[in-house]
Amino acid sequence: MCDQLRRASISVTSNIAEGVNRFSVKEKAHFIEIAYGSLMEVSSQFEVAEELGYITTAVRQNMDVLIEEDARLLSGLITSYKPSDSNS
Repeated sequence: MCDQLRRASISVTSNIAEGVNRFSVKEKAHFIEIAYGSLMEVSSQFEVAEELGYITTAVRQNMDVLIEEDARLLSGLITSYKPSDSNS
């Protein structure tokens, strides 16, 4: 479980880095979406860790706060790459 959590966490930051360095807006959004998916994987790993008794509910709740903040930031970044409807 630790290895899976590490891989997913690293995937979040790696995909952000790769995405923001792409030239095409479509590619940028794609990599940020992958990062978002990896973040959701991290969230689910913490839920499983709590269910198995590896971490306390308080620890999971603290992580949920951080994950939700990161998710909002990634969603905002994805939205910033989408074309605006006002240009239509």
